[in-house]
Amino acid sequence: MLRLKVSPRAAITVALVMFAGLIAGSRGAMAQDASQFIQNLGTQGIQALGPSVPMAQRVARFRQLYDSDFDEAGITRFVLGPSGRNMTPEQQQEFGTLFRDYIAQTYAEKLASFGGAPFRVTGTRQNGDETIVTSQVMRQGGPAELDWHVANRGRMVVTDVTVNGSSMKVSERSQLAGILERNGGRPDALLSVMRQQTAHAGQRPGAMPQGGVGSSMPPRQ
Repeated sequence: MLRLKVSPRAAITVALVMFAGLIAGSRGAMAQDASQFIQNLGTQGIQALGPSVPMAQRVARFRQLYDSDFDEAGITRFVLGPSGRNMTPEQQQEFGTLFRDYIAQTYAEKLASFGGAPFRVTGTRQNGDETIVTSQVMRQGGPAELDWHVANRGRMVVTDVTVNGSSMKVSERSQLAGILERNGGRPDALLSVMRQQTAHAGQRPGAMPQGGVGSSMPPRQ
């Protein structure tokens, strides 16, 4: 039997090529999965949560979507930033609960502003271990551009959303940092502001959060 001699260098090269092919195939499959994941999420989160749906139902539905389809723990850690080290475990737990409620109230209202407009995925690109899924909401006055950062954490989850170039979690982190700075870095002051914000939104089910669609926490305390 004729045996071919393969040098160690050639064997390594072949192995690397095969490994690269596996990675490319895996990333391609993930991009396709991420694209379908966002198409489904966008349909549920935008088209199904238009202004005709009562506010309380929109908030409850978005809270379900946030719990199931977003990297809730990762987003909370990022938004809180280094200030989390100054919180007791009880304060961290309360912050997580308040932030979840705040996000549900704020973004349920923002989705209503899209009016249940058609949603479509326009493309994907890789960014490290994340897939960025680009999309458009075809609302009146021109499309809104939404980029969804998707990671595989054992399941597909959204780690961030940018709307017309503005990052959700970067914006929220900046707002929270500003509140802390104006209050001497005191966690209790931050929690007080968040309690007021979530209570205010809950008492006014049809109202916009303070600052309108493009802003978040109340700017001054």
